[in-house]
Amino acid sequence: MDFWFSGPWGLPFHLWTLELTLMGLLVGSFLNVVIYRMPLGKSVVRPPSHCPHCDYRIPIWLNLPVVSWIHLRGRCAHCHAPISPRYLVVEALTGVAFFLTWLNWGHEHPGKAIALCVLWSGLLAATWIDLEHFIIPDEITLGGIGAGLLLSAIAPALHSTETRILAVFSSIGGILFGAGLVYGVLRLGKLLFGRLKIRLEPGTRVVFHETGLVLPEDNIPYEELFYRSTDAVVCHGERIELATRSYVDQPVRLELQRNPPRLQIGSETLNAEEEPWMAVTTGFMTLPREAMGLGDVKLMAAIGAFLGWEATVFSLMGSALLGSLVGLGLIAVGKRDWQARLPYGPFIAVAAVIWVVSGHHWLTWWLDRAGAGAGS
Repeated sequence: MDFWFSGPWGLPFHLWTLELTLMGLLVGSFLNVVIYRMPLGKSVVRPPSHCPHCDYRIPIWLNLPVVSWIHLRGRCAHCHAPISPRYLVVEALTGVAFFLTWLNWGHEHPGKAIALCVLWSGLLAATWIDLEHFIIPDEITLGGIGAGLLLSAIAPALHSTETRILAVFSSIGGILFGAGLVYGVLRLGKLLFGRLKIRLEPGTRVVFHETGLVLPEDNIPYEELFYRSTDAVVCHGERIELATRSYVDQPVRLELQRNPPRLQIGSETLNAEEEPWMAVTTGFMTLPREAMGLGDVKLMAAIGAFLGWEATVFSLMGSALLGSLVGLGLIAVGKRDWQARLPYGPFIAVAAVIWVVSGHHWLTWWLDRAGAGAGS
């Protein structure tokens, strides 16, 4: 019956629910623009919505969330090119998230409900971009840190308190603890698992071109390999071919995060930017490997800003469990091998949602079991 009671400022609660749901659908439509344009470095404001295939400017009556995609059957009204189902899914998910959030928290804590809707929007955008591009833009993570800190002061119920100053301190603690926790895991993972050794058939020819590394059965973009200045691709070349010369029986080391990028062949050091192509005949390679990136560190800091340090601990544990289960499942059905990269941001986002819904109960259960195990 709470659905019909009065909401903020005396307006009917069901009217606020309808407005928040419609707002969620509109936000979802905007998130689709963010997901498509932000990784490409394009403005999310200009130009107005248009078909990426024919540049047809979409009129407002054909740009209604969910309804337009269904009406057009997932195709452009002008050129009839297919429109990704992602547009429908993101809009529907955002609308449902806003609806359920307001039903659960809107009556007693409307400020908390709206703040959580902001968090859901950032997590949705971060999840989809990470899935498609293996990056999480700073505009989302750093912007989320600022938004979380501000909204904690406005809606202290986010941190289960009525005192604004306590909420702000909880937010700051969540930022520092979340970032520090994940950064520590990142550094430890790099130390323990930061190199991947690949054995190849003797005489295998590996090609290095301007944007990536071509192996016999794989093509690896450099952006997936080089993250920090110490990252390097290392091998021993039986034969090394450059555009203008060649070498025989020499070690090779490529470091693209140096300034300038460095290519070492034997005792000779070259500027990698001046060597757009190289072929190496070798039987093994050592590649840099990342389990997590700085985008995940900043995403966890943003979650801490909204939800406090306990949420970051739960999100780290929960995301590790979810990532392991999904990774093993994909390997079991042949959709992924052991060496394939898996975006980690989506698992952090899902774990954060679980924390908001029922995380305290899960954390209490886990601590009780851990305490019982230690006592025995």
